[in-house]
Amino acid sequence: MVGQGVLRECLLDPAIDAVLTVGRSATGVKHAKLRELVCRDLTTYSEIEAELGGFDACFFCLGVSSFGLSEAEYERLTFGLTMAAAETLARLDPGLTFVYVSGAGTDSSEKGPVMWARVKGRTENALLRLPFKAAYMFRPAGILPMHGERSKTTAYRVAYLLAKPLFPLLRRAFPRYIVTSEELGRAMIRVARSGAAKRILESSDIGACAR
Repeated sequence: MVGQGVLRECLLDPAIDAVLTVGRSATGVKHAKLRELVCRDLTTYSEIEAELGGFDACFFCLGVSSFGLSEAEYERLTFGLTMAAAETLARLDPGLTFVYVSGAGTDSSEKGPVMWARVKGRTENALLRLPFKAAYMFRPAGILPMHGERSKTTAYRVAYLLAKPLFPLLRRAFPRYIVTSEELGRAMIRVARSGAAKRILESSDIGACAR
């Protein structure tokens, strides 16, 4: 869902010349400046490395719910897949800006009681140690899809469907904790282009960057 919203904002931005998506399936989006790579195995990028150079930023939006997963499996899908991409890009193009979509409540100490928060914290910390030009961790608390973006996780789709009538109220009641898919995408583009004062951005920081 996040990737769909970010892709839309990138394609709408006239200052962005080219966009490359890498994923296990095609997006279904057609646009003159969009090129897609379908990569069934996201643990290695050796076969497509030649296609990954020459970009200014990577917006890493891949993520899974921790529901029903062991810590080892969640770590493999969260830390493992993220670092496979990030380490490849850091080696190929250290002048890149890497933006990672994490989540509110992430545990930077890596020692807290919440499993997903520890794993996300470990992932953030590892990314911040890589030799990129810059790396930013985005920690949205709640995201409102604005243009039909849909999560691939069934439970999330149901939750968003049920909560949709409440979106305007939630937005007004919790402005510091909820961002739209538009704001998230625009903020990612903004920090890739101009940087940010913080390397870890919470929902309120994301909203400020989008404005």
